[in-house]
Amino acid sequence: MTNASNVHRALPDSGHSDEYHLRAELEEIEDALLGISHAIHARPETRFEEYFAAKLLVDKLSSEGFLVTQNLADLPTAFRAEYAAGKDGPTIAFFCEYDALEEIGHGCGHNIVAAAGLGAALLTKSWMTKNPQWTGRIVVIGSPGEEGGGGKALLLDSDCLDGIDAAMLIHPEGYTLSAMTTLARSMLDFNFKGKAAHAAVSPEKGVNALDASVLTLTAIGLLRQQLPPDVRVHAIVTHGGDVPNIIPETASIRAFVRAPDTKLLMENLVPRVTNCARGAALATGATVEITSSAPPYAAMQPNPVLARLVESSFVRVGRTPEPPLNEVLPGSTDMGNVSQLIPSIHPVIELEPGIGLHSREASALAGGPQGDRAVLDGALVLAMTAVQLFASPDLVHEMKVSFAEGNQS
Repeated sequence: MTNASNVHRALPDSGHSDEYHLRAELEEIEDALLGISHAIHARPETRFEEYFAAKLLVDKLSSEGFLVTQNLADLPTAFRAEYAAGKDGPTIAFFCEYDALEEIGHGCGHNIVAAAGLGAALLTKSWMTKNPQWTGRIVVIGSPGEEGGGGKALLLDSDCLDGIDAAMLIHPEGYTLSAMTTLARSMLDFNFKGKAAHAAVSPEKGVNALDASVLTLTAIGLLRQQLPPDVRVHAIVTHGGDVPNIIPETASIRAFVRAPDTKLLMENLVPRVTNCARGAALATGATVEITSSAPPYAAMQPNPVLARLVESSFVRVGRTPEPPLNEVLPGSTDMGNVSQLIPSIHPVIELEPGIGLHSREASALAGGPQGDRAVLDGALVLAMTAVQLFASPDLVHEMKVSFAEGNQS
């Protein structure tokens, strides 16, 4: 057994037979879960290239009796694995993410997300086998490309998530939180085209595409003065020319625009930011093509009923969640797209107090003992939450009513 095994053995037990069973089963599958987490961490793959990680998960789920469908939405690393216990009952989905960040690997801890989602599915399946009076379907969704690719949005567009009653995903962070709201996000690519010329001999014959990029960034910087404080606009120059003695004929910017309201983002903020690029092109004599290489990310819509269940599950595994946030978490996730159509929950689990994700420090922790504890506790939290839903039709109804009310607000 690994050193992490003592984490859940030492937890106070509520005395419920369901909880005893889940804890005992977790001990049985612990080594397999952590082995998968470590393997994904050691071999980071970026968006839509997660062939190794997807195969690990698919092979394990297939061996455990899940019916797996691959290549969803024409994404080779996306999959849906399903286990049916009876013909009736709810369908509950655990989402796995497994893509890494460029340069720093699993600085967002998606190896933990993948292993915890897998573990939750296996624990819930074991519980359903022990309790045949409760029926339903367990689904595992392998959703690639969360880091910038919008994989879940693509799956939704292809109807791959039809029939799901509740969607769950747990993510590492610098704290523990049962539910959160997030910022909607749009990715914009600005591709400027000018005219090449000798930068020293005949600069007057050129049209400088890099100048258009610089002017765009300046305009965005000035625009920020007139934006709400919870809006974020950040950008990088992805191409700025080839050599200093040639006027840059092409230049490119990639920008993220984020806001707490999806409608405000798409109808107000995105047009204002794109006008910065259009104005810069006009001022410099360049032309600009504006595209987006990924679908927009919607804001996360938490479900109060699921949040309450997750909070109680956190307490049962010995973690005390932070009080609900009064403000929007200034990040974005394509789980927000799922939450707009399916009752969803996206809790976060503490990796190390105060750690900032998307860092080399977080990447190192995700593959160490802290990451192992997050995998095991996260799997148990999600499984405990799912078991409560499977065993209570009233809770499922309450969850759906809460979702419908949230859509009307």
